Amino acid sequence: MKSLLGVLASVGMLLVFSCAAVPKKPLASGEVRLLSIDVLGAGIKGNSSFTVNIFFEAADSPDIKRACFYGSGEGPYCFDVKYATFGTKRALQVQIPGIKPGSYWGQCYAEYIRDGEIQKTNVIATQILVGP
Repeated sequence: MKSLLGVLASVGMLLVFSCAAVPKKPLASGEVRLLSIDVLGAGIKGNSSFTVNIFFEAADSPDIKRACFYGSGEGPYCFDVKYATFGTKRALQVQIPGIKPGSYWGQCYAEYIRDGEIQKTNVIATQILVGP
């Protein structure tokens, strides 16, 4: 199990560094790009809900409807956005229901309205550790 976590951490670091090295193209009008995920709280306990902030950039103030997650090969599980902020640090927040204890490699994208149609953002990933 420890070797698997080491491999996942190495892959995660590789993804973070490789994404940081790739120049980003400018956003089109109404486009949303996810940047990072922040899991709130001192620690996530198994079977207890938790809050996730997802930071993004956008050319305008988009109508972001929900965030969807794939967890360790399962999903997507989509949740309505509780609220979004459009100040200097743009973020949306979702509440995730309780999951079993363990280590999860989660991927996330958001759905938003652009030109009257539902669009999907880029996918970002993070590791989530859920304690007993």
